[in-house]
Amino acid sequence: MKKNDTLRLALAATFLALGFLLPFLTGNNRQLGSLLSLMHIPVLLCGFICGWPYGLAVGFMTPLLRSLMIGMPMMLPAALAMAFELAAYGALSGILHAKLPKTSFFLFISLLVSMLLGRAVWGIASLLIYRVMGAPFTLEIFWAAAFATPWPGILLHLVLIPAVLLSLRKARLLPLKG
Repeated sequence: MKKNDTLRLALAATFLALGFLLPFLTGNNRQLGSLLSLMHIPVLLCGFICGWPYGLAVGFMTPLLRSLMIGMPMMLPAALAMAFELAAYGALSGILHAKLPKTSFFLFISLLVSMLLGRAVWGIASLLIYRVMGAPFTLEIFWAAAFATPWPGILLHLVLIPAVLLSLRKARLLPLKG
């Protein structure tokens, strides 16, 4: 295993741990957690910093691991749908960041597109899960859960993640090579 692969794996494990721990800042309050979406932050950072395969894996595992270990979020429908959403966040942020120019503008665009497409993936996964469970999943439910309720978290992510990444870049800690 190359040195950078070992570093990426260690960083991915750190992001997984952060994804597990950050929701405790909301006191595991489901409503506050939905507002801030703290679990999303380390997944997006993982995709940007470690690359799409690590972002995808960390994104998929984080809500499932949390659900299995502490019961939050509930496995069905929340954690399973979130696993697909966060996997999309991690993969898309890594792919877009690798393919687009390394400017602040394109960093923001990568983040925004990843967040929008990840929410679309969550909607599709939720629709399928709810159908299997025999429960309704409407466009109104999607809009409320994907955009209306978490808007403070969306704003937090759009400010915090570029700030962290640009600070790491300025400190010459990004990008990992090879």
